[in-house]
Amino acid sequence: MELDQQFLEQLVVSLVDHPESVKVNRTVDEMGVLLTLDVHAEDMGKIIGRSGNTAKAIRTLLRVVGMKNEARVNLKINEPEGGTRSVASADANVDVSADEVPNEPKSLDEAIDGLRI
Repeated sequence: MELDQQFLEQLVVSLVDHPESVKVNRTVDEMGVLLTLDVHAEDMGKIIGRSGNTAKAIRTLLRVVGMKNEARVNLKINEPEGGTRSVASADANVDVSADEVPNEPKSLDEAIDGLRI
């Protein structure tokens, strides 16, 4: 298991109520690394967070892990079967593409500074 995949799995397992349902698939293509996350329907709110803030934070951490390993890491969160999200909220929900940060840091130091921790 690659470092980025292992990191994401450990992070998500620590956040959810159904850790046995967490699945992370990793694929690599010309665009970089794509991590696809599947979680239990009841845990989606914990992964997305208010206004998508938790998902954004996870993506930022994955971007830092990717920079450390000289790879572009993207995260896709799959909607689980039996999800409770309504059609109206589906349009208003956070886009799960990793290109949502307009000023992507150029170095690991800039990424860490951007975390403000």
